[in-house]
Amino acid sequence: MSWWQVNKRFDKTKAFGYCVAMQTIIIKEGKEKQLLRHHPWVFSGALLTKEADLVTDLARVETHKGQFIAYGWYDSQSHIALRLLSWDENVIPDEAWWVETITKSVLRRSAFFLDKKAGTTTFRIIFGEADMLPGLVVDVYGTMLRIIISARIAWDRRDLIVSTLEQLLKPTLILLGTDSAFCGIEHLSETLLYYQDGGYFTPAKRLDPVRFREDNILYEVVPGKGQKSGFYCDQRENRKAIEAYAKDAVVLDGCSYTGAFSLHALRAGAKQVDLFDSSEQALKQALVHVHINQEQGNIPPESREKVSITVCDIFEQMRKIPADHYDLMILDPPKLAQTKAQAQGAQKAYKDLNRLAMQKIKNGGIIATFSCSGAINLEQLRLILAWSAKDAEVEIQILKVLTQAEDHPIRLSFPESEYLGGYILRVIR
Repeated sequence: MSWWQVNKRFDKTKAFGYCVAMQTIIIKEGKEKQLLRHHPWVFSGALLTKEADLVTDLARVETHKGQFIAYGWYDSQSHIALRLLSWDENVIPDEAWWVETITKSVLRRSAFFLDKKAGTTTFRIIFGEADMLPGLVVDVYGTMLRIIISARIAWDRRDLIVSTLEQLLKPTLILLGTDSAFCGIEHLSETLLYYQDGGYFTPAKRLDPVRFREDNILYEVVPGKGQKSGFYCDQRENRKAIEAYAKDAVVLDGCSYTGAFSLHALRAGAKQVDLFDSSEQALKQALVHVHINQEQGNIPPESREKVSITVCDIFEQMRKIPADHYDLMILDPPKLAQTKAQAQGAQKAYKDLNRLAMQKIKNGGIIATFSCSGAINLEQLRLILAWSAKDAEVEIQILKVLTQAEDHPIRLSFPESEYLGGYILRVIR
C-alpha cells in the first residue's frame, strides 16, 4: 500500500465476550415496524418495559408478542434510550463485535488507502449509524485520525475504539473528542484527548500542523484546533463539480470556512474569489491554503492576488454585495437545524439566503447551494429554492443534484444518515 498499511488480519483475541445474563426490553405494539426494518434508534416512549426495571447495559429487544427484534444498548442517561446493534439473534454485540464492525467499516474504504498517487489522503472511515457504529465518527487526515463521539455508548468504548484503530492503521496521532452539539443531551463533558505511541498525553505546546491532500489540493490542520474535525471531507465531489463553472468567473464563496471551494474555483481559472465567513481564524487559514497551493503549483500563479476575505454574517453581507457582480455563488451555510423542531426556522433562513443570491447574481449566473441540516432533505430544499425563486422573480434551471461524498454512505434503513444535499442552479431573469 502506498502511504498507510491496513492490517486486514486484525487480532481479535484481545476482545472479550459478553457472558452475563441479559435483560429483555419489550417494545410497545405498533412501535416495532421501523425497528424490524433495522432502524437503530428507540426512544423511551416506544418502550413497554418500565425503565425503572432497566439498567444501562446490553438488552435483548422483543415485540409485545415475544418476537426477537435485535440486541441493543440501553442507557437511561442518553437522549436515545435504546440503540439497536445486531439484528442477528446469533450475533451478540460484545467487544469482539465492536472490533469486527470497526474493522469492516475501515476496510470498506480500502480504495482510499490504495490511491497510488495519493491524490486524496483525507476521508471518513467510520460514519456513525450508517456504518452500524452509533455515535462514532472517524476521519483520516494524512497519517492522523480524528475521532468524534456524540453518544454515551461510543464514549464508554473509547479505549477499545482507539486500540482497534491503532492496531489497524498505525496512525502517527489520534485525536478523540466529544461533539459539543450532543454533550448536553448525552450528559457528556466537552473533552479532547490526544493519543500517540500507545498512550494518552497532554501536549506541552501547540502541535505542528498536519498536512494532507484532497483531489491533489493541499490542506493542513493544527491538531485540536478548528470546528469539529477541522476539515469537512463530505463535500469532496461537490468541490470538483463547481470547477466546471468557475473559469474566468467572479466567485462568491459564502460560509467559506478554510477555503476548499475557493481553491477549486482558483484551480479552474476563476478571475476573482471573495470569501465570506464568520470566523477570522478560518479565513486566515484559507489564505494559508492559497499560499501553499500556489507555491506547490496546484493553483495558478498569482492566485493570492485574486482572493479577498471578509469576516461577516453571511445573511447581512448578502444584502450589502453589489448586484450583477458575481458569475458564481457558492452557499454552504453551517447546520441551521439540529432537529426537526428547528426545521421551520431553518427553512426561512435558507429561503432568505437563496432569495438574496438569486436577486444579486448576474443573469445566467450559477449558484451552488447546500444544506447540511438533516432535518431539511433534498426535496424540501428544492421546494425552498422554488419559493426563493418566486420571491426573487427569476426562473431557475437545476443543472446538477449534489449529495454527500461516498465515504459518508446513506444507510437506507437509517434515513437520518442522509444529511447533505445541494443543487447547482442557473438563474434566468
